[in-house]
This record gives sequence, structure tokens and C-alpha cells, in this order.
Amino acid sequence: MSAKASDKMQIMTELVHETEISLLECKVCFEKYSQQKKHRPRNLPCGHVICLECVFSLAHPRNFKLECPFCRRVCKSSETSDCLPLLHLLEIFNPAANMLSTSGRSNGTGDEATGSASQGLAFSLSFGGWGTLVNPTGIAMCQRSGCVAVAHDGKKRIKLFGLSGSCIQQFGERGDAGNDIRYPIDLTVTLDGHIVVTDSGDRSVKVFDFNGRGKLVIKKSFGLPWGLDTMPENDIIMTDAEAGALYRFTADFKKGELREVRKIYSNLCNPREVAVSQSSGAIAVIEHMKAKGPSYSSTRVKLFRADMKLIGQMDSFGGHVIVADSYSQAVLCLGKLEQFPILRPLITQRLSYPVALTYTANNSLVVLDSGDHSVKVYTMCQGRGGSRS
Repeated sequence: MSAKASDKMQIMTELVHETEISLLECKVCFEKYSQQKKHRPRNLPCGHVICLECVFSLAHPRNFKLECPFCRRVCKSSETSDCLPLLHLLEIFNPAANMLSTSGRSNGTGDEATGSASQGLAFSLSFGGWGTLVNPTGIAMCQRSGCVAVAHDGKKRIKLFGLSGSCIQQFGERGDAGNDIRYPIDLTVTLDGHIVVTDSGDRSVKVFDFNGRGKLVIKKSFGLPWGLDTMPENDIIMTDAEAGALYRFTADFKKGELREVRKIYSNLCNPREVAVSQSSGAIAVIEHMKAKGPSYSSTRVKLFRADMKLIGQMDSFGGHVIVADSYSQAVLCLGKLEQFPILRPLITQRLSYPVALTYTANNSLVVLDSGDHSVKVYTMCQGRGGSRS
């Protein structure tokens, strides 16, 4: 190596080292930031960044208020958020630490399957990653084709993957006439193979075929369309987070004809995620109780029968009701309809920020992890039974 090349290498090494010290280290506890919950970088409203553990340490135990240690601006712990630029930088500096191996081999710890092997789920593979997926927000399974549809912030807003992890289709570039998608939040796949997306950019619901051709745009003065799922009758159910309502859409998706938009429930508190049991038609809705208190865990699950009679509710997360809990970095089971509500962890290890989940025809669980921009597949262990909602 020439002296000039050696000098450049030295400069780059020093720059990387300085970046790790200056940007990737909490200036309160001097621990390095990580993708894991304890030292995850959090934005304060004033713009300064500290780790999650320091947020908890500085927050008052009763009112959850804290002062920024740098500028003294007061905020609540619930007003902090993940610092995505630093999380992305962490992934660039050390991608191996943030991605699960797709080989499925044991790492010698004995917990390579899930947080609790007794639940019968074993990690199978992970695909995606930064660049392939960018801040993914929604996932759905097409039971007919076996494809996984993911909504994210990349150039092409919707990506379709085979279960091997190969991308087989992508569409929805912002500004592209005919299949424009601005800010997708959630998506579902209809029983006849159409992809339905909530777009917060223009507060609409958009329907596409598997080739990305726009079939239908629904705009009905929605506040903030958010969660989606497909009902056993092939209708679509949607939450409106701002209006606090549930809507049901009936349409001929092949012809692109909307038949009915009906509000089926109101007076919900910031409803976001929604799921429908394909066997019973029961509906589970997650409310985010931001106005009710400062706690991170201020969420509530409501479970309805198909006729919208309330079965029960479970505050702060206590066929099966399964939820992805982003804050606890876990996937939880809340029980069958006749058991609800109970609380049983299914996956408690190696998830960074799970935001959505779906399942395959053979009961494999597919988890969308926005923390490392990946899709993770968990399969049923042999010799164990299981059921789904």
C-alpha cells in the first residue's frame, strides 16, 4: 500500500472512530446506542437525543415529565420518539448485529427459536433489510399465491415477496399517474387477489391488482385512514384514527366498482391496527390512548363479534388474538375468543420494533420488524399443534 493510500485509510479510520464517539454514544450515560430497547436512541421534542434508559431514569415516576439534560426544556416521556437517522447509521456501521441469520442455526445460547420455545414457534428466515425496505409500516399475506405484500417508504411503495425472500413485484411510486401512493400506512390483500392500501398522503384508500395497476380510489372525507383487513365476505374493514371510527367497504374489485361505504362503529379512541378472524368474523381493534396518559403502554385492545357486539377489552396489552407489541419488542397472544383477555408471550427475543404481522396457510407467523427493516418468518415446531384467529 502506498503512503498516500495509507494516509487516506488512517483518515477514514479516525473519521469512523470520531463518528462512533460523537454520534453513536449517549451523552448522558456514555453507553453506545444500539437497536435494542435499553439503549435505543430517542429524540426529545427539543431535538436532542438520549438513550431510552436515560429517558426512563430522568422521567418523574408520577407525571413522567423530564428536563432535557442539555437545554432544560420540559417534556413527557411519551413525547420522545425513535431517532431513525441514528438507527440507520447504526445499521450501516454494524449490519451483522442488527439482522438475524437466515441459516436458522443455533448460536449456542439455546434460545435460537423464540423467546419461549414451548410456544411451538421457531425462527425460520429473515429477508429485506435497509435499502430493500425503508421504514416498513404494513404487511399482508396473499393466501392464494403465497406472496407477502409490504408497504414501506421506498421509491416503490409496495413490494411483493415470495416466502424465500425474493422480490417478485413492486409498484406505487409517488407521483406516478395511475398508481400513485404518497404515504402508505397499512395494506391488506382481498380474497380475489387485490391489494388495498391506506394512503395518509391524500387520506384515501387505494386498490391495485397484483401488477400494480390502479383499480379504485376511495375518498369519503376520512380523517386519517389507518388499519385495514379483509373480511370473510371479501369486504374491507378500515380504521379511521382521527375520526375514531370503523368503516366497511363493499366493492367489485375486478371491475373497480365501489358499492357501499358504511360506518359500522364510532367513539373509538385513536383506533389504528385492526384484524378480522376469517373463521368467525370477529374483529380486534387496537386503540392508542395518547390523550389518556403519558405511559408508553397506553394502548387498549377491543374485541368485537361479527355483529359488532363488544366481547371484551384489554388495557395496555395484557380462534387466538395475536398482537405485535412494538414497545415490548414482542409478539403476544391474548387468548381465544372464549378466553379473552389473557396474556401469553409468543416471541420475546431478537425483535427490534415489530409493527405488524400476518400468517401463512400452514400457520407460519410472519412479523414485520421496522427496527431493522425486515420481514421475519416463524414456523410451527414439528409435533406441536396450533390454531389461529
